[in-house]
Amino acid sequence: MNDVTKFGKVAVVCGGFSAEREVSLKSGKAVLDALLSKGVDAHHFDPQETDISKLREYDRVFNVLHGTFGEDGGLQGVLDGLGVPYTGCGVLASAIAMDKFRCRLLWQALDLPNVPYVVLKDDSDFEAVEADFGLPLFVKPASEGSSVGVVMIENKGDLAKVYPTLKQYHGEILAEKAITGGEYALSLLGDRALPSIRIIPKNKFYDYEAKYLRDDTTYQCPSDLTADEEVQMGNLAKQAFNAIGGRGWGRVDFLKGDDGKLYLLELNTVPGMTDHSLVPMASRQVGIEFADLCLEILTQTL
Repeated sequence: MNDVTKFGKVAVVCGGFSAEREVSLKSGKAVLDALLSKGVDAHHFDPQETDISKLREYDRVFNVLHGTFGEDGGLQGVLDGLGVPYTGCGVLASAIAMDKFRCRLLWQALDLPNVPYVVLKDDSDFEAVEADFGLPLFVKPASEGSSVGVVMIENKGDLAKVYPTLKQYHGEILAEKAITGGEYALSLLGDRALPSIRIIPKNKFYDYEAKYLRDDTTYQCPSDLTADEEVQMGNLAKQAFNAIGGRGWGRVDFLKGDDGKLYLLELNTVPGMTDHSLVPMASRQVGIEFADLCLEILTQTL
């Protein structure tokens, strides 16, 4: 797009109040710098610092507010009320995707492949869950992102000990079977499936530290999938995204079983846009550099 004045005054919304604040601020700075480099009249906007009603003074919003309020439909509802266009998914899709439990219920209803899981309660038989899924297994809050609160359970009896520590987070608490054949991410840009990325952390799993703080996580892009598997993953990602009413852009995370079966893990409607992030990595594989990626996402608001 040559005439960036069509965008008007753009708020890059980031930061906020969630557990992902620091990551969101990094994403926001990267997007802001990219848009400014293209001549867009873009401005930093942090709801922790500025009243959210001030967004009515902008022509559109580039949303990189990760986590609670920014990714769960809250901000989207405010912007709909103000009549301000914004990047990414709307209220319903955002809310469903942020709630991993209810998102999985929807996928199950459509017979899409889910990672085996159970919802934990105070009266759950934690030993039975460990026995059923085997060790290691994973436990996580259903409505947090960036692997916040995710714990690998390796020793018998530890699930019952870890469970109370996760009640501080949002959403139900899920226990998941460990799927050990590889972790992948498939980014969507408009109606396109970008090349998949295989993620190989040096940590025991792809946790917050591996995502944002370490430089030794390996990202294979193109990944090790066969051509047929790549098509299958792209189709599954589109089905999962369309099922929630997704629009614009997003990222679908997968696990691969030792038998080669693909499992949907979760869906991100406001993916990270830092130097460690996966959507920019995948877009570069198809010749879209970071600043052009940001401009293409913003163009979807016109």
